[in-house]
Amino acid sequence: MAASSCFRDGKDECITRFAPSPTGYLHLGHAASALTARRLAHDSRGRFLLRIEDIDPVRCRPDYADAIIEDLAWIGIESEGPVRRQSAHLPDYRRVLDALSARGLLYPCFCTRAEIAREAQEAAHAPHRAPDGTLAYAGTCRALSPQQRVERMQGGRPYVLRLDMARALRVTGGDIVTWHERGQGLQTGRPGLFGDVVLARKDIPASYHLCVTHDDAAQGVTLVSRGEDLRPATSIHRLLQVLMGWPEPEYAHHTLLLDEAGRRLAKRDSALTLRAMRAAGMTPDAVRDAALGRHAPVP
Repeated sequence: MAASSCFRDGKDECITRFAPSPTGYLHLGHAASALTARRLAHDSRGRFLLRIEDIDPVRCRPDYADAIIEDLAWIGIESEGPVRRQSAHLPDYRRVLDALSARGLLYPCFCTRAEIAREAQEAAHAPHRAPDGTLAYAGTCRALSPQQRVERMQGGRPYVLRLDMARALRVTGGDIVTWHERGQGLQTGRPGLFGDVVLARKDIPASYHLCVTHDDAAQGVTLVSRGEDLRPATSIHRLLQVLMGWPEPEYAHHTLLLDEAGRRLAKRDSALTLRAMRAAGMTPDAVRDAALGRHAPVP
């Protein structure tokens, strides 16, 4: 598996990125992630890029995307290259799906979430959970014949596209993937533990896993800096990179900011936003210090 020049050839210049979804306003955890990615790029005399992951047409809003750029600019962060918006690249993701399908690596799954959960509850053994804590799919629709699949599609049954994990692992020649983690060296993962992951849905034309790996390759990202909650997903991303012949970046997973209850900051929990901090009179310097753990007061 090819390594990125950032750590393979001894070159110092790294390209990093910050890739938020415009489903709400940025909070302090986002600022910490963006500042960390920019610092890693600048420490290596490289470049920092911004990507807007707006692939979900229901939850993502253009005004939130504009706010992301504005709030980052307020704390002194700008993309050092074109801002990539995933919604403008749907044909690119479709081509990847078509390529995987042509190799027999995708299949339609017609199971609803309720059916998957019920099947797991009725199983004789404990349901298998993936490393990220999600319920791994049992592969029920993998055994459908081509005719059954066509009949269900023609009947209007909604479906998702899943990666045939067992077949994908046979193509790559093993069930273990590797990657280089900044400060920790060579890491190994087993993507098969995730089961047949979803790569596209009816309402979302391509999954996070597919889009993020495609876009990292398209933007020339050589160092993927992101929160440690996404470390388990690296196994899936490395598998897709090998399947598609995309370059292997280096990875750096940073710790997450926590609230007073010990929970990671999240939009769904109404974490204090950068906009609210600015309205309360905090300066960009104070916000940067707070994000980087320098204990600046937060209103």
